[in-house]
Amino acid sequence: MPIFRNAQFEISIAKPGGLPPPVGAEVAFAGRSNAGKSSAINTLAGHTRLAYVSKTPGRTQLINFFRLNCGAALVDLPGYGYAKVPEAIRKQWGHLLETYLRKRENLIGLVLIMDSRHPLTPLDHNMIGWFAPTGRPIHILLTKSDKLSRNQASAAQAFVRQSLAAMGPQVSVQLFSSLKKTGVEEVESVVAGWLGLSDAHAAAEPVAL
Repeated sequence: MPIFRNAQFEISIAKPGGLPPPVGAEVAFAGRSNAGKSSAINTLAGHTRLAYVSKTPGRTQLINFFRLNCGAALVDLPGYGYAKVPEAIRKQWGHLLETYLRKRENLIGLVLIMDSRHPLTPLDHNMIGWFAPTGRPIHILLTKSDKLSRNQASAAQAFVRQSLAAMGPQVSVQLFSSLKKTGVEEVESVVAGWLGLSDAHAAAEPVAL
C-alpha cells in the first residue's frame, strides 16, 4: 500500500512555538502559492480534500501535520509568494517556514512543488536556500505537467536539473500531474527511500528516528 494513503490529520500550527514534540520522521511539502501543492498531496493520499484546494492562492496559512500509517508525518507548509497577502502576514509565514525548515530536528526531507510552466522562481530559490544547508534531500515535483507537451515537459525537467546540478545528489527532480495521476509511484519510491522503507513494506512498518 502506498505510504501516503490513509493519512490522518493531526494538528495545525501558526507559530514556531506551537510545533508539536518531534515524534517520528517528518517529510515536508512546500511550494509557491498556486503551484499545485494541495492537489499533489491529495493525489498522493488518495483523498479529495486532505489538503485544502482553493482557487484563491495563499489560503493555506498554517503548518498542517498528517500522520501516516508508517509512523512518519507528512507536513504541509504554507504556500509562499502570494502578492495579495498583507506584508505582515507574509513576513510571519516566512519566519514560520524558515524556522521549521532550518531547525526541525526530525525533518528528513523536503518535497518542493513547482509549476512545471514556471519553475525556479526567486521564491523557490529562497526556499532551497533555507533548506539546503541542512544537507537533507530535496525532491522537486514539477506539477501540472499535463498542461505541457511531452517535449516541453522534458525541457522543463532538464532545465531544473541543470540549474541545480551543483547541488549534486541532494536534489532530485520529476514530472507530476495530479489530473492524470502521473508520477505518483516515483514520489512514493523517493520518500520510502528517505524513510528507510521498501515500497512493499512502506505502510506496515513504523518509522522512528
